Amino acid sequence: MGYKSLEECVRDLENHGHLIRIKEEVDPYLEMASIHMRVFDAEGPALFFENIKGSPFPAVSNLFGTLDRSKFMFRDTLAHIKKLVDVKMDPSQVLKNPLKYASSSMVALGALPWKKKSNAPILHGQTTIDQLPQIVNWPMDGGSFVTMPQVYTEDITKPGIMKSNLGMYRIQLSGNDYIPNQEIGLHYQLHRGIGVHQTKANALGRPLKVSIFVGGPPSHPLSAVMPLPEGLSEMIFAGALGNRRFRYFYDEEGFCISADADFVITGTVYPNETKPEGPFGDHIGYYSLVHEFPLMKVHKVYHKKNPIWSFTVVGRPPQEDTSFGALIHEITGDAIPQEINGLHAVHAVDAAGVHPLLFAIGSERYTPYQALERPQEILTIANQTLGKNQLSLAKYLFISAYEDNPKLDIHNVQGFFSHILERIDLSRDLHFHTNTTIDTLDYSGDGLNAGSKVVVAAAGPVKRRLATELPAGFTLPRPFQHAKLAMPGIIVVDGMPFSSYAEEEERFAAWCEAAKDVDFTGIQLIVIADDASFTAANDNNFVWVTFTRSNPAFDLYGIRSFTKFKHWGCHGPLIIDARAKPHHAPDLIKDPAVEKRVDALGAKGGSLFGII
Repeated sequence: MGYKSLEECVRDLENHGHLIRIKEEVDPYLEMASIHMRVFDAEGPALFFENIKGSPFPAVSNLFGTLDRSKFMFRDTLAHIKKLVDVKMDPSQVLKNPLKYASSSMVALGALPWKKKSNAPILHGQTTIDQLPQIVNWPMDGGSFVTMPQVYTEDITKPGIMKSNLGMYRIQLSGNDYIPNQEIGLHYQLHRGIGVHQTKANALGRPLKVSIFVGGPPSHPLSAVMPLPEGLSEMIFAGALGNRRFRYFYDEEGFCISADADFVITGTVYPNETKPEGPFGDHIGYYSLVHEFPLMKVHKVYHKKNPIWSFTVVGRPPQEDTSFGALIHEITGDAIPQEINGLHAVHAVDAAGVHPLLFAIGSERYTPYQALERPQEILTIANQTLGKNQLSLAKYLFISAYEDNPKLDIHNVQGFFSHILERIDLSRDLHFHTNTTIDTLDYSGDGLNAGSKVVVAAAGPVKRRLATELPAGFTLPRPFQHAKLAMPGIIVVDGMPFSSYAEEEERFAAWCEAAKDVDFTGIQLIVIADDASFTAANDNNFVWVTFTRSNPAFDLYGIRSFTKFKHWGCHGPLIIDARAKPHHAPDLIKDPAVEKRVDALGAKGGSLFGII
């Protein structure tokens, strides 16, 4: 659907029953986020907040809360966009089948950005940062944040919109040491598009101009988060997806302005100027803590007539960004496998916080596979996968051979783990990367953006039958006891509170020695947790606890373990210590008083009656 504005999108969703209005006054401190999360959990509609305490502007959230609603918003263009992405992945397809791509090619030509200042809606008025909805999602957040921004920068050495970057990086509006209305914080990693632009500006000793767009047609925020192929402009993608060219102009200070945005914040980032940013409740399910990040000096805050502030809530998955991911997969399909020879499928497991855990399937094509029956080419594929874009942030990569089961589903958590554990040789098939980089938001490592990785590769015939229940009288030596079967072949065990790595090394050595005579038939993985019952309760809990609270090089042990020629392995079950450690970030915990206020909105007569 070719929406001209966010307001038009809201009206269309409301007319078709996909959006409701919250008429009661709501507090941007925790309450709006709580409402959003409750409605998202109920697979409910998009939300329009009419009356926000402390702000004259309304807000909308949960636009992308379900895949069906996302597809509804782009119902007229989705098929064309899929073809465009296909062509970018393999342009020869146009030559092979020009008629198939003719209409989509015209869509691409009609999506070129349009420099157009006259009658730009965004020039209606100006405001200040403190008048924007000051939304705080979690109790320990350092201030209010923009959670659905489109952050625009240009390459200072190659200016212009076609070489620009549009990305979704969080923005802190208030709190910490920021001067109100004059300074805000930017959070991003230097390898991202905006980071590359800042590095170039820093090298020349020049400030980087930054424009932050909020709102606008829904194709704009989606384009900002899309992992587009190299050379495919976010602005072209936004125009093609929204069936409306991206309209822009430059103001008198030289900042690029999105003409259709609801709000635009302009400002400059000067070389080596930072301030503490955070904490922030993040998508891994914990807070990202306070660190120095770039400081933006605010110039102007533009807004259109009747503007709508757009936001989302970030937290332990699944959240709205889970639906973003589903829509991205709907559009791009298997883009990454096309870029890595022999890779059939890869899946960042959302319930594990996305980056900590990857499942992949690759081919053993060029070796006498049937004769050797061990991982070979999939190890090469694993290394390529861990070097690809955001996949490089992963800590655990489980990879299987396509030939062993062509129908294996990487989205079936239990099925995939069972396939691996039935075939794995733990003395051979664990491959570590130590002292390397992990996600900045992941505090399981030994420093910011520092940790380790492990590739768990399995290929060949089934070696064992996995246990589907614990035998009667199954016991383990102290202090790790009370085993719960989480999945076939996997048990979770209650552990005493973690002390220090020095003490735990000794404790695990003694425990593994005492446990070497236990009958672990059918058990290949033991997870030590603070709460075994919670961890084993369902698949989501299991992958979240296990893979967000462990650093492979530090937290993996094994029964009858050994090191030979610098290769570590074990002859008994693998052990993952997934207890909370003193250096880990705090969990995200909701405020009970706020939850009670939201309960009232769900009572009869409240805006959320019948929804939550």
